[in-house]
Amino acid sequence: MYKLIVVCMVTVCAFMGCSQDCTQADETLAPSLGEYHVAAYYWPAYHDEPRWRPFFRGTGPGGNEGEWEIIRKAKPKFDGHHQPHVPLWGYEDATDPKVMEKKIDAAVDHGVDIMIFDWYWYNNKPFLEDSINKGFLKAKNNDKISFYLMWANHDAPTSWDFDLSHDYKVIWPGAVDRSTFDTVVDRVIERYMKHPSYYKIDGKPVFSIYEMGTLIKGLGGVENTKKALDSFRQKVKQAGFPGLHLQAILWQVPSIPSGVPGDRTKTRNNTVVYLGFDSLTHYQWIHYTRIPPNGDYSVWADTAMKEWESVSKDFSIPYFPHVSNGWDTNSRFKALQNTIKNQSPKAFGHALGKAKEFMDKSPVRPKLMTINSWNEWSEGSYLEPDEKFGMGNLEAVRKVFGEKASDNLK
Repeated sequence: MYKLIVVCMVTVCAFMGCSQDCTQADETLAPSLGEYHVAAYYWPAYHDEPRWRPFFRGTGPGGNEGEWEIIRKAKPKFDGHHQPHVPLWGYEDATDPKVMEKKIDAAVDHGVDIMIFDWYWYNNKPFLEDSINKGFLKAKNNDKISFYLMWANHDAPTSWDFDLSHDYKVIWPGAVDRSTFDTVVDRVIERYMKHPSYYKIDGKPVFSIYEMGTLIKGLGGVENTKKALDSFRQKVKQAGFPGLHLQAILWQVPSIPSGVPGDRTKTRNNTVVYLGFDSLTHYQWIHYTRIPPNGDYSVWADTAMKEWESVSKDFSIPYFPHVSNGWDTNSRFKALQNTIKNQSPKAFGHALGKAKEFMDKSPVRPKLMTINSWNEWSEGSYLEPDEKFGMGNLEAVRKVFGEKASDNLK
């Protein structure tokens, strides 16, 4: 049940901090995946981060603890409103390798075999990297699960600050110029893609980009963006991989002409094809499906899942289906926010079953799907156990997808 890949020992030593000679190649075990590749987004917000401190006042019982502070303080805003969301495991520090080891075990035990880490870069510095650097990469069992990065290149807003949540303003812009883009690329390849657990499709490391429009804006247009992405691909090949698998989040993708003489039709498909993206998925149903009357989860899910067929027809590159398991951002805002209601592991499991059916009918391989999310507590969408449903959402994943081959690595 093992898959062998060859990596240079210098990569392993960089993460382990060893002092031995790192000049010899070594065979290293990578996580083994089953027929279905189930990937959950990971929001790396639950730890102290010096650049967080102006957002969170450090008044929680644990001191500076990132977004746990607002999760603790959340209150219901209407009758029947499920707030606060209380984690069954407590308000744990995600930079602790022991904490991450528990998360990894729970994930693979219940059929989640890929973590997609939201990854940030503001003012020419990484932001919220410690969950992956200090937590995941130092977890002793990170060979049991795959991971990849989604560059969350959106603006950093005042909505992250509860006291200023009523007034949306940009604190740090998400757009980057070419020089910064190249710095990001070099960091991602060296620090993450060379790790043996980094997720690959056809041997190509997968890298997801959240806002294509923001990327294009920062790089100065689609032509310059194509040049930058081509350079990214070349650097990945120089690092010893057969290529790069670029994944676009279907969120704020602009439309451009096809380039065919006489054809002025602008489509989003033209954009992803011109820029050389390899696949598509979504991050959250709320991006394209409005909250229905009374906010019923099942109605919301049925509407959102109809989009899968449309996307598959509208785009000429593969689409990997997405399932969200909730939406409630009220812990972040003073004012009442629209909320999805009637969430349950049963309803979530029904949506997962539909995703499985979609993948079985689709010729797209691998059978990859994304879930929002592992731990978006501040958005009411998470797989981690809570006091209301216990392990229910994770059990829903296991019921649909069964235990993975990766379970045998224990």
